[in-house]
Parts: sequence; structure tokens; C-alpha cells
Amino acid sequence: MTNEKLVRTSIFIFAAVLHLLVLFFLVFKTDRLIQETPENARIMKLTDFQEAPPEPDKPQVEAIAEKMIETDTTPDQNVLGAGIFLTENYLPMHQVSVAPKFDLNAVMKDLVYPPIALRSGIEGRVTLELFVDRTGAVQRVVIIKEDPPERGFGEAALRVFTGRKGLPAYANGEAVSCRYRYPVTFKLK
Repeated sequence: MTNEKLVRTSIFIFAAVLHLLVLFFLVFKTDRLIQETPENARIMKLTDFQEAPPEPDKPQVEAIAEKMIETDTTPDQNVLGAGIFLTENYLPMHQVSVAPKFDLNAVMKDLVYPPIALRSGIEGRVTLELFVDRTGAVQRVVIIKEDPPERGFGEAALRVFTGRKGLPAYANGEAVSCRYRYPVTFKLK
């Protein structure tokens, strides 16, 4: 009987010591004992573009073309220097007589139903504002309304119209740049 009592007591003491060790490591932060060497801070200097001196080896003006070709017709577009952007005046839709048109089959072919909404069985509708220039190219896309929000419908519609080209809008028989609201409806088949 004493031998059995001794075994039980030693098992109890072993279990108690094991519990105390676990509690010790959980309560006290033992990672403080191992000290890491601090990393040297790296210094980075931000400079303004105008502060940087020009490189003496490179010419300031780049060559635009090797050969000049003369034509009798004037180009329909304005040629701008490097880094200069043309800010067009985008007409609102009530000032346009013919709205811009896009190939609906190509839009439907490129449109990807958002996977999160497809798995959930959710249908949606997005209203986009397209900034279409006078050549018919979409220059900018803004999501006006997305219903239901945050289900991926807006991003899918935005992806389809970014960089898309269609027929331009017309006002008084002349191609113009315009802002065009375009609804995109997502329906499950």
C-alpha cells in the first residue's frame, strides 16, 4: 500500500510542477529574456523634383521623330509636349444630341459576374458615369451608385469600361466629349 501511495504522490507532484511551469510561461513574458539587437534606423531624404539638379549628360529636349512628314491636311487632334495633359470640357448629357454608343455584345462578353455575389446568389445594379472623349474612348469611369454595395458589382463594371472605345457623342453634328451615365445590371440566369 505504501508503494502505491508513493506512486500516486509522485504523479501528483509531477502534474503540479508541470501546471506551474505552464502558468509561469503564460503569465510571465519569457521573450523579454532573449534580447534582440536593435536594428539601425535607416535615414531617407525626400527631395522635391524641382530641387534635384538636371543631369548634365542627357539633353533637356527629347527628339520626337526621326523624319518629318509633311501633309496637306491638318490633324484632328492637338499635339502636346511630354507631361502636358489636355483637360477637355465634358458636356453633360442634356447638351448632347446623340449619346455615345458601345458594342453591347462586346461589353456583355467582357463583363465578369463577381464571384462573391455569384456564390451568394445576389443580383445587382451599378450606375457608372463615363467620361467619353470626342474619339469615343472612355477616359475615366466613376461609380455613381452600386446596389447592393461591396459585393464586387462596381469593380466588375468599372473593369469592363476602363479603356473601352465606342462611338462618340454628337452635338450639332460634331463629335464632342461628354459625361454619360450608363447603367449596368447583373442578373443570374
